[in-house]
Amino acid sequence: MKKQILDLTVRAVERINGKYVLLRLTDEQPLPEMLPGQFVEVRVDNTSDTFLRRPISINFVDREANELWLLVAVVGDGTRHIASVPVGGKLNCVFPLGNGFTMPLTSAERVLLVGGGVGVAPLLYMGAEMQRKGNTPSFLLGARSASDLLLLDYFEKYGRVYITTEDGSAGEKGFVTSHSVLSEEPKFDMIATCGPKPMMQAVARYAASEGISCEVSLENMMACGVGACLCCVEKTVEGNLCVCKDGPVFNINKLLWQI
Repeated sequence: MKKQILDLTVRAVERINGKYVLLRLTDEQPLPEMLPGQFVEVRVDNTSDTFLRRPISINFVDREANELWLLVAVVGDGTRHIASVPVGGKLNCVFPLGNGFTMPLTSAERVLLVGGGVGVAPLLYMGAEMQRKGNTPSFLLGARSASDLLLLDYFEKYGRVYITTEDGSAGEKGFVTSHSVLSEEPKFDMIATCGPKPMMQAVARYAASEGISCEVSLENMMACGVGACLCCVEKTVEGNLCVCKDGPVFNINKLLWQI
């Protein structure tokens, strides 16, 4: 899939809470084709302290509005500058980068999309694409508390939503792997997950124990986005692979987590 470098215009800024900002970007020309699970490298302008682009998952693509959505977690100077670009401002983006999730082949496949923190971002687009192709997914979203849950109204448009919070303030109390939906029959045919590594490892262990196909979207530190700098290398059964180029989505059978 051909990569593009575009100065995208910020059409809307939605402040989800004190940490997260949803940016809706557009261009005068139709946006290129993008797959669920791919990401964008965003240049950080107007600062002398941040030299590297920031990798941000593709949260959603609205074809009718010609919009690309980015859910930005403000965790440092780079993401703070990106999140502060006003409506009408420009963000220089390299995209689409990486490989996406495997989409189900039939509408009969039961698919569970598991997310935590900002890791929920790529799952919204995947769920929307699944629904567009006739398959309704189930979302299992985890957070510390109800105030940390993100974009629930959007997720509910595209599938069944299940929630866990560590403090029990919303949904079932506990971690995603303790939710009762995982004990339902029939079992899910496929799981895709993105979020904190311990959460993804727990989901991977569950999937492996149940014989369920599972893909994870890794969040290793990525600088270049094209496999040149080697700072995002992950050890796999095939040797060291660059998460930005060979991932960020991997089947758990390719990782060394279960060995």
